[in-house]
Amino acid sequence: MARLINKNLPILLGFLIAVGPVSTDMYLPAFPAIARDLHSAAAPQYSLAAYFIGLAIGQMTQGALADRMGRRTPLLAGLIIYTIASTGCWLSWNVESFIVFRFLTALGASAGVVIPRAMVRDLADGPAAARLFSKLMLVMGAAPVAAPMLGSLCVMFASWRIIFAICTLYGVAAVAAIWFFLPDTLPLSRRTRLGFIPVLLRYGAIFRERAFLTHACVGAFTSAALFAYLAATPQVFINEYGWNTTGYAALFGVNSIAYIGFNQLNPALVTRFGVARVITLAGAVLLIACLGLVVMAWNPHGPYPLAGMLAFSELGFGLLLPCSLVGALSRHQAHAGSASALLGTMQFIGGAITGLLMGVLADGTARPMAAAMLLCAAAVVLAAALRPSLSFSPTES
Repeated sequence: MARLINKNLPILLGFLIAVGPVSTDMYLPAFPAIARDLHSAAAPQYSLAAYFIGLAIGQMTQGALADRMGRRTPLLAGLIIYTIASTGCWLSWNVESFIVFRFLTALGASAGVVIPRAMVRDLADGPAAARLFSKLMLVMGAAPVAAPMLGSLCVMFASWRIIFAICTLYGVAAVAAIWFFLPDTLPLSRRTRLGFIPVLLRYGAIFRERAFLTHACVGAFTSAALFAYLAATPQVFINEYGWNTTGYAALFGVNSIAYIGFNQLNPALVTRFGVARVITLAGAVLLIACLGLVVMAWNPHGPYPLAGMLAFSELGFGLLLPCSLVGALSRHQAHAGSASALLGTMQFIGGAITGLLMGVLADGTARPMAAAMLLCAAAVVLAAALRPSLSFSPTES
């Protein structure tokens, strides 16, 4: 089994983690069409915020279940819920039903977000974990490149509802992959038997641990900046600049390729400089990029300089997210599922807040997005400055 896991784990887990970008990126080009069909200009942003809230809530449960029951069973159950709820999004009849089903979709998808990360921590730590996370990102990287283009084609030639029919099929494939190919990485000897109150106390203890909290804040504010970009750019480029859905999907695909490329720098960088220095550098890069976005948002010169600065920000995203994961989970191998769940909850609470803000503050320009991203980048730099030093065992580096 160990040989099977070592060989196939990045492929299998990358496919499962890709449920996230499949569920978000594919419907971003459809935001204007969804708003028209459901007669609500803010419906897309509210549905995205509901999705992030569902991910935040779902991960708290999934983490505890994964530590108690092993990784495989909760993963199967979550992806089954995701598949059923995606069918509900496909058949939704008004704004309220669409938002509810998006929330339920996220509850199920949260298993695909949190549990694979815990499985990585079951097997590796430090630079070794960073390398494995980067392999996962390379495998799942096809989703954010292909998903928006596929979504734009659905809008152009059929309906935005077909997007969620595709999500349903993806869920079926994910369930089959888990059932037939994915072994459990958490042995019985390391599984916990905690009740509800002890689980809450565990979350509290993890949250108070300084290395976890500071690295989790780095990841949470990085994710919040990324989600502000996800929520706002469809309106900015499609509505303000008049791009069609294919043009926006191409922009998103290019930025996704940039993210994947920068993410693949992680193994070499963390091996040579260490996780801490990479986080410091990437935080500075993200702050510079967001300052550039603010300048361009208040002194607009067309869509292309703005798009270029967004692509530059992907360098910060690509380096910060995997390294913050490694730092946050480094001292929590015994309950990596719970730590991963709490980390994910913090990230998606930030995403829900910025997603709602993009809907409430939308003014037809890039200013709300740029301001929110700058504030998040400043918080990333502050959290990075407060981190304690970490050391990893030689066998895990």
